[in-house]
Amino acid sequence: MSGPSAAGRRGATSPLRLEFPQSLAVYDDYAAAQKAVDFLSDEHFPVENCLIVGTDLKRIERITGRLTHSRVALGGAASGAWLGLFIGLLFTFFTEESAFTTILSTVLFGAAFGIVWGLIGYAMTRGQRDFQSVTQVVATRYEVLVEHKVAAQARELLATLPGALPNPFE
Repeated sequence: MSGPSAAGRRGATSPLRLEFPQSLAVYDDYAAAQKAVDFLSDEHFPVENCLIVGTDLKRIERITGRLTHSRVALGGAASGAWLGLFIGLLFTFFTEESAFTTILSTVLFGAAFGIVWGLIGYAMTRGQRDFQSVTQVVATRYEVLVEHKVAAQARELLATLPGALPNPFE
């Protein structure tokens, strides 16, 4: 019996893979890696043989504010109101009551529901995470890989880019 991974190997290859990749250059930021590939494209190099890979990943968490009971309640009310608005709009298609009354009542009920569930969820954390944040995963280095059969040509072309000498061993 063959699984999905075996079928994937025999079928079409992934557009995010090269058969025998070789490192062409390593850059500290994405813009520099993109500039190198763009230069190769301008020189009529077959860039479909290139791949930019972000490496050395970091998780960055930016703290945006302190969580309080009032902020949690306000956030719950807002998200509940949006859900109530959506449900109210759906109900207007199936009821003969006033659309305004239906929408208003579902928005109010949704807001109340959101407040209750938001505060319950916040209480369950027991103060272990009393802040809001935004999280992002970023790469600290970008490596340009190229298919082995055109690696020499890519190195020769990239060596002519002013200020961009590739270092595949970095």
